[in-house]
Amino acid sequence: MPEIYYYSTNLKAPKATFAEALLKGLAPDGGLYMPERIPEFSKEEIAAFSQKPYHEIAAAVLSQFVGNSIPSVEIARMAREAYNFEVPLENVYGNKYIMRLDQGPTASFKDFAARLMGQLMQYFLQKEHRNMLILTATSGDTGSAMANAFYDLHNINIAVLFPETEVTPRQRKQMTTLHKNVQIIALDGKFDDCQALVKQAFNDNALGYLNLSSANSINIGRLIPQAVYYMYAYSRLCDITKGEQIVFSVPSGNFGDLMGGLLAMKMGLPVHKFVVSTNKNDEVPVYFASGNYKTIVPSRNCISSAMNVGHPSNMARIVALYGGVMDENGTIAQKPGLENMKRDMFATSIDDTATRETIKRVYDRHKVLLEPHGAVGWEGLRQYLSENPGEADRVCVSLETAHPAKFPEEIQAILGFDPELPPSLSNLEGKEEKYDKLAFDYKQFKQYLVNKYK
Repeated sequence: MPEIYYYSTNLKAPKATFAEALLKGLAPDGGLYMPERIPEFSKEEIAAFSQKPYHEIAAAVLSQFVGNSIPSVEIARMAREAYNFEVPLENVYGNKYIMRLDQGPTASFKDFAARLMGQLMQYFLQKEHRNMLILTATSGDTGSAMANAFYDLHNINIAVLFPETEVTPRQRKQMTTLHKNVQIIALDGKFDDCQALVKQAFNDNALGYLNLSSANSINIGRLIPQAVYYMYAYSRLCDITKGEQIVFSVPSGNFGDLMGGLLAMKMGLPVHKFVVSTNKNDEVPVYFASGNYKTIVPSRNCISSAMNVGHPSNMARIVALYGGVMDENGTIAQKPGLENMKRDMFATSIDDTATRETIKRVYDRHKVLLEPHGAVGWEGLRQYLSENPGEADRVCVSLETAHPAKFPEEIQAILGFDPELPPSLSNLEGKEEKYDKLAFDYKQFKQYLVNKYK
């Protein structure tokens, strides 16, 4: 198949192959890599997904983007090893579903991207006889998923920054109890501050010897695997031969999850609408309503902590997908087709009060247990259906992005019980934690990296 090249959203960097884009993470001009063209599946190919297990759908999607750079037998092996857990589609009522993306080794949807991305990076690094330092920021689940995926790989070190006061103890312990090639750094700041330090390090030529790359959703290798579960959900719930369309509600923070869905739609998946459900970091709903994009600094602290993002990195990709240009600071140099964006997406903001009320209401009525991020997604879907009563009979799927047991304090306060621990969380107590603490200061962070990785 013809190779796909990847361009930077800042339009000032050379085009890259998939391997180059994956290993660089961020383009040299500070932009994010996007495929020059988005491959499309035929209706017959999408219909055939209904007979395939998850890992085979993943291999089919990934192979479209990597071209001939990885043999198909290797792609199939990677996908089979990455996706050895269930992807439940839990019926809530009628044809409304929760897709539980919390069954992987770190009980987060980030496992879907991390486990495949780790294997992809390992494949190319071994082929090129190279070592690499993965530098990533997390607002909750990315860090643990990436640390788990890269743990004990001999040619990869990983350093994770997290906002010290904005992750739960269990989220923190999933990262800080691994050790070996995993280094965890608590930052006295917000997630956006963590992300800013990571981006600054990438653009610092003096750190070039570290061979830095990213495992955030700024990396195209994190993004493409996230298109797969949209394909999977549709294949289990809808029939493309009947022209059925689907609605997805996506809890959105850094917007990588949503961007994965948009890629799936551009690949031919019949999506009627994406409900973009944010917490009170509502820069995107405000943009959709007003046409003016303004970042939120500092980001607002909400109980759906992984979504406390005042400027989603992936907005640059979404803007590019609709014909615009946005830089890493959120400045729009060329306006996208906003009306087309609103045709495909319904954006809404859910505050903490509504989030807690949703957790209680859904459990009381349906005995379905949500955590804060999934509750934001479900309430966003409820709002969409309330404003669009003609959509009441359409198949709708809301994404549950983390296991409720990651948020025991909230569940206990709202429902009066502790959620049952999945195996991935049950063995954390008693393990030794190790992590360092830094201020939000780039010079200090740079010196830390220099000292740590000589």
